[in-house]
Amino acid sequence: MVTFGENLSTGVGNHPESPSRSNRRRSGGAVEQRTRPDVGMRSSVESVRIALIGGGKMGLALVSGWLDRGFDAADIVVAEPDADRRREIETAQPAVHVVPAAAWAVSDADVIVIAVKPGDVAVALESAGAALGERALIVSIAAGVTTSAIEAVAPGRPVVRAMPNTPALVGQGAAAIAGGVSATSGDLDTAERLLRAVGSVVRVPEHLLDAVTGLSGSGPAYVFMVAEALIEAGVLSGLPRDVSADLTIQTLLGAATLLAAERDPERLRAMVTSPGGTTAAGLHQLERAGVRAAFLDAVAAATNRSKELGSS
Repeated sequence: MVTFGENLSTGVGNHPESPSRSNRRRSGGAVEQRTRPDVGMRSSVESVRIALIGGGKMGLALVSGWLDRGFDAADIVVAEPDADRRREIETAQPAVHVVPAAAWAVSDADVIVIAVKPGDVAVALESAGAALGERALIVSIAAGVTTSAIEAVAPGRPVVRAMPNTPALVGQGAAAIAGGVSATSGDLDTAERLLRAVGSVVRVPEHLLDAVTGLSGSGPAYVFMVAEALIEAGVLSGLPRDVSADLTIQTLLGAATLLAAERDPERLRAMVTSPGGTTAAGLHQLERAGVRAAFLDAVAAATNRSKELGSS
């Protein structure tokens, strides 16, 4: 696996395609020059230059969301050290510039989005070196990496930490954000704008991001396990597997859509549950098996594990 650490010795100007977006030509041939806006003055309608560090699935989902929301592809640069993955990104998003080194991406970025594995965050930022703008906003989606840890590697820059989840891959993510000591409300607005391109966003104090990780960060896996169990239950009850899968997936999708509209799970459950009926019998078995308590324990365990990883 190629990491950003392998690009530490690569300088900003040492590659024939080493990009400065301020010098990139538009289709009309004119060179655009633009000064970096003040961190705390970015508005919800102002375009920003984005450097995405890490071109994995979540990073590419963000790029797709930004483009769908009208962000200019010329304002987006992706740094990805793996050559095969760079080619995949270039094929999927040919209008977006893709480079192998973080330093080449961040030189004139207003916002640097860190989308690498938690253990690679410090190395990725260190590899950016002096190219990192003094007023650049850093938005990290690396699980468990605190704003203070990022501030130690990139002192003086505002930092916003985010916890998205995998449904962002289909534009239905749920994310929470928290600002570091230097982050302003304008920085949080900018981070929220970027993440809303792939779903919903809430703001919480940073100490609650571990609970967010345990609930919505890990939550999709809990739902997928429920789906697996329901499919197996349908098969056990005599349904063909493909029929059971189709019914399960649509049931979960329909229930989630209904819940999003009504926002009252208790009332919706009661609406389906007739006294002495089939649903009541099924729910009774779930309660006897301790399913509700198991979910409580699962979220608590994931929350505690997030705390452990963040302190290691």
